[in-house]
Amino acid sequence: MRKKLIGKVTSDKNDKSRVVQVDRSYRDAAYDKVVMVSKKLHCHDEKNISAKGDTVVIIQSKPYSALKRWAVISVKNKVKK
Repeated sequence: MRKKLIGKVTSDKNDKSRVVQVDRSYRDAAYDKVVMVSKKLHCHDEKNISAKGDTVVIIQSKPYSALKRWAVISVKNKVKK
């Protein structure tokens, strides 16, 4: 089963490539606090359907390049320009 994540596009400067920031939270066992962690993932966007600020669904996929291991499958929320 391939992982699906939801994140926000932070960069769309390259053709067919996006940088997506994925946020997750977990409860720290020692301090009993909720900790927010974010990770930036390089994603493949074949049809350039997303833009900076959009919320997208990404899926784990085959390696497209040295950094890209994820692909954009849909846009959940479009940002208004």
